[in-house]
Amino acid sequence: MLYNSLRFLSNDATLVRVMSSLQLYKYLLRKCETLPPDACKHYKFAIKQSYKQHKTETDSERVREIIAKSIQDAEWIVKKYAGKE
Repeated sequence: MLYNSLRFLSNDATLVRVMSSLQLYKYLLRKCETLPPDACKHYKFAIKQSYKQHKTETDSERVREIIAKSIQDAEWIVKKYAGKE
């Protein structure tokens, strides 16, 4: 099981407090709701697969890296689709 890790990361001028992999998972699924329907479906599937792949990670430093990269990627994807509207 992933260790809990307290991490503060910025997202669109607000602070996102990600304390565990499960909270990250829920946060990313909520971000998908801001995307167009086809993209939402695609990214939700990708998030679920990635969560399953990494849920047994035990290295706390690696967990922090995954969380940081996931939030960075989510911000990029949301901005990408925001420009298409």
